[in-house]
Amino acid sequence: MAMSDTVDIESFLSAQDAKDQLRFITCGSVDDGKSTLLGRLLYDSKTVFEDQLSATEGESKKYGTQGDEVDLALLVDGLQAEREQGITIDVAYRYFETDKRKFIAADTPGHEQYTRNMATGASTADLAVILIDARKGVLTQTRRHSYIVSLLGIRHVILAVNKMDLVKYDSSRFETIVEDYLAFARQLKLDDVHAIPLSALTGENVFAAGSEMGWYSGPSLMTLLEEIEVHDDRSSVEAAKSFRLPVQWVNRPSQDFRGFSGTVSSGSVSVGGQILASLSGKASRVKRIVGPAGDLEQAVAGQAVTVLLEDEIDISRGDLLADPEAPPEVVDQFAAHVIWMDNEAMLPERTYVARFVCGQAVARVTDLVHQIDVNTLDHLAAKTLGLNEVGYCKIAVDQAVAFDAYSDNRQTGAFILVDKFTNATVAAGMVDFALRRASNIEWHDMKIDKAARSAINAQKPRVLWFTGLSGSGKSTVADRLEQKLHAMGRRTYLLDGDNVRHGLNKDLGFTDQDRVENIRRVAEVAKLMVDAGLIVLASFISPFRSERQMARALMEEGEFIEVFVDTPIEICEQRDPKGLYKKARAGELKNFTGIDSDYEIPENAELVLKSGEIAPEVLADQIIAYLERHQ
Repeated sequence: MAMSDTVDIESFLSAQDAKDQLRFITCGSVDDGKSTLLGRLLYDSKTVFEDQLSATEGESKKYGTQGDEVDLALLVDGLQAEREQGITIDVAYRYFETDKRKFIAADTPGHEQYTRNMATGASTADLAVILIDARKGVLTQTRRHSYIVSLLGIRHVILAVNKMDLVKYDSSRFETIVEDYLAFARQLKLDDVHAIPLSALTGENVFAAGSEMGWYSGPSLMTLLEEIEVHDDRSSVEAAKSFRLPVQWVNRPSQDFRGFSGTVSSGSVSVGGQILASLSGKASRVKRIVGPAGDLEQAVAGQAVTVLLEDEIDISRGDLLADPEAPPEVVDQFAAHVIWMDNEAMLPERTYVARFVCGQAVARVTDLVHQIDVNTLDHLAAKTLGLNEVGYCKIAVDQAVAFDAYSDNRQTGAFILVDKFTNATVAAGMVDFALRRASNIEWHDMKIDKAARSAINAQKPRVLWFTGLSGSGKSTVADRLEQKLHAMGRRTYLLDGDNVRHGLNKDLGFTDQDRVENIRRVAEVAKLMVDAGLIVLASFISPFRSERQMARALMEEGEFIEVFVDTPIEICEQRDPKGLYKKARAGELKNFTGIDSDYEIPENAELVLKSGEIAPEVLADQIIAYLERHQ
């Protein structure tokens, strides 16, 4: 290889490294032409391989394109279902570049049921290209996507009014759409909006200016993507923020090396600088910073490093290293916007796993303050959130977590909620602020504790949680068991489902959300009674595994005993002491467990009782035998 060739290659690689990178998302309503637009950008930027183009030409003929035209949308619609239906379902990420810039583009679905996919694509974007069909104008989905864009902290928007060829390149139509959209964007505080009329199909104003719209004097879409100042703005903003490093791994290859590894999410840190371990509140100084290629004097936002400290501090994965002069919030309650992403509705007080960039905790929505109408931005009263709905919530976690407001830091202020049983992501959240009462309330340790109360009662306190269908015999067995325990000198209390609804829970109905709150309150009461040293018998249908697990999690190891009274529904209906099944079958009683509301059978109950086959007296003896074996 000649020296000049080597120099040329080095110059080329140097020029490539010097290019900055823009991450953007294409979004909007269904059939606005998002995939076609992105396909056009790929095609015109000459980043499509010959074999890929040949395959797309074949696919175009297969799925109905007339003549020799290539359906550019097929370059990004990768799923078979997408190609057959002509829609985008999944998020398609595509890389391309020009002489001026590198791009990572996310093509997101327009259908309402895939809004969660759109939110996923927007979470890492610097800019949003929001498409509008010139024939249809601003639609509800356009507003929904714009609201999510603003909620996720994207402040730069390109409004691409597409399919101008189908309205004969009418300037007045373009101006009407832009005026309509800007009125909505101002409510969202989207101040940096650039509007472009184009046709993704013909290429007009996409990669270069066209000849059909002489009335438009602005840049083409590609020119704007190349020149808009977004990436530099983001990097400078992140660098200017307070230092944050979520600890992903405690790196200890030897006795004399103990470092904390992660990627700096914002700010910078230098050797000798002060640093704070957020969860413990302990401070130290940076002894070393180790990067992939060796020691560094400084680490900045975006760098993956290992930080060693001068002092031995208790730090583990999930902690957040920070600037002591500008520490993050460390509390167990906060307010947040939540985008619900699951087919099963969000229920206040149900427990989920909240995962932050720097750790996780068990969380519950303590209050749905309001639901947000993404079309009008009105605040609506609501008790739950359904698929793709957005709400403003108060959330409590079972341990203090470190975070920033999402508006201050997109990484440390974001979280997801995960279903504890299916591990499915059910929601994305953006922290607004910490609830002050969370830091103003402390637990007071009393001189007389549970151990002292248990000793004077001469018994091991615990909860026997009876669950089963209505009519299964729960209360009958629990009542007989309490009589036997009382005769044995045990100190007990029986919490019965019907009885507590006369007082403590008289304000609750039988909807799923009310059932969740019913069990939450009872579980908290049961916990207090266990702390008092009592043996608690709780007899409740408690149809949901999540709430039974929540009750178990409140107790210490071995204190919660789940008793599944397993009685076939046919026998329960035959007994039907209150006539409830008959009413439910007749449609006179809604949300009745086993008929039109689900009962989730326990999977790992400590005791399973067959009350349809064995007398209550015998079942009570079985429980006593279990208690004696597990003293």
